[in-house]
Amino acid sequence: MNNKDNIKILALKYRPKKFKSLIGQEVIAETILNAIRIGKTPNAYLLTGIRGVGKTTTARLIAKALNCLKNQNENNLCDSSDQCSHCKEIQDSNHIDVLEMDAASKTGIDDIRELIENSKYNPTSAKFKIFIIDEVHMLSKQAFNGLLKTLEEPPSKLKFILATTEVRKIPVTILSRCQRFDLKRVSLDKIFDHLKDILNKEKGKISDDALKLLSRASEGSVRDSISLLDRAIIFQSLNPNQTLEELDVRKMLGLADKSKLIQLLENVFKGEEASALKILREFIEEGLDAKIFLNDILELIYLFSRRVNLGPIEKELFVSESELKLIDKASQGLKIQDLGLFWQLTLKTIEDLNITSNEIITLEMFVIQLAHVKNIDDKFEEDDISNKEVAKAVADEKVSSDNKKNFKPSSILKEQLKNVEQIKTQEKNDLETKIVTSKTTQIKSPKDLIFLVEKNREIELKYDLERNVKIANFEDGKINLNFNENLNKNFIKRLSQCLYSWTGKRWIISLSKDENIKTIYQERIDSKKNFLDKEKKSDISKEILKNFPDANLIDVKKDE
Repeated sequence: MNNKDNIKILALKYRPKKFKSLIGQEVIAETILNAIRIGKTPNAYLLTGIRGVGKTTTARLIAKALNCLKNQNENNLCDSSDQCSHCKEIQDSNHIDVLEMDAASKTGIDDIRELIENSKYNPTSAKFKIFIIDEVHMLSKQAFNGLLKTLEEPPSKLKFILATTEVRKIPVTILSRCQRFDLKRVSLDKIFDHLKDILNKEKGKISDDALKLLSRASEGSVRDSISLLDRAIIFQSLNPNQTLEELDVRKMLGLADKSKLIQLLENVFKGEEASALKILREFIEEGLDAKIFLNDILELIYLFSRRVNLGPIEKELFVSESELKLIDKASQGLKIQDLGLFWQLTLKTIEDLNITSNEIITLEMFVIQLAHVKNIDDKFEEDDISNKEVAKAVADEKVSSDNKKNFKPSSILKEQLKNVEQIKTQEKNDLETKIVTSKTTQIKSPKDLIFLVEKNREIELKYDLERNVKIANFEDGKINLNFNENLNKNFIKRLSQCLYSWTGKRWIISLSKDENIKTIYQERIDSKKNFLDKEKKSDISKEILKNFPDANLIDVKKDE
């Protein structure tokens, strides 16, 4: 490396200079190279993928391979140490026949007209004139239309290479004229090996655990991982004799200590709310990022779920042995139903961060709710297991007798109703021991349900069923419904208890997303109105109105 290379940032310094150096894109590289060797190259390439996986790098490598003098003479390619004039100029982004255009800053039809006008001229020195258009999805509709004809039938010496992170925003008319290559996310173990290789060349001192954390933080982007490594090496250079450890990288990136995170969740599982909040406040004082914290929680919930469902977790590259032992210990006695609720509540909190202005309060409320959900589950399991599904569906916090009158259905109820089907129901033998009536009743339709509710004088329940509830689907043992904000707070609990008492089995009550359903009361009104409109058009009605012009038909009663 020369002095000029030494002052470059690592992402540029270690940018691949040949196809073999591309990380994680071996199949695509081999396909493109084979096509160039046999001379079957498309008019236009389209390279897609997330940021940092090598789209622009691949575009330049294609340009180098197409114009390489060694390729033209010997059907081979230059290597990084001995390059021809074309390859060197393309690598330095100053080749006169290879134009790189950023579509994010040149989006209009005038920019494309200039490009098309330029395309009419033959290349000055190279075999092909090549246009590399980065972030091509940013072009305007008119610009795309202006590009269509040239893209389909370009001059024989012209090639287009388009790159984008948002392929869905590109018109299908453009897509059909390109040969598409999807660059995938790079696996974490390949990124780890690549970072370790760079670290050795840069003579940095960073532990393997810290490199694994940098790899995971990159989310499959090689460029992001190298940028993070560059930052870590600079951070480590302040103490050149010390090795940068995982905890140091976590502080550098604003990530929470995973061991303390597991401890926080363990306190939640035990219902020790105060201890969990204490750990959270320590994280907040260290300056954690709220969204990263919640995503780390999701990752741990996933690991706990694996432990509960599949048994001990085998050794993984990106989970340390000590962390696996902590997970194994904390997962004792956990149930997959609880972890499912924790997952849903964490996702909901991530959404809430976009609404609330105070992230600290949001995170503290999140931990309180987690602990409360676990406490509710434990209490209902001890007191009355038959009410477990109702408790989790109605709310994620206890409602005291003092504020019951002020309680109204909320978004929490709607969110947790979605999870009713995910909660494990009673074993059949347990259900049989709790049957209230000696004879079970068949309820096959909403009409049967209304009749039974009325017969048992459940007036409040009948009112809600007719006026505040919209039944989307009704089957034996399952009701799918929607409701309005006037619904009584005890409706779901009371309905579940009554159905269990009358039929001797647990009914699943789930939430429907269909907002176009009508209540039973509204259906009656509509039916009556339709009947009245029909009678107004009858011959008898017309005859009466003819003889009595000032009269109006306001009601019709059917003969009983």
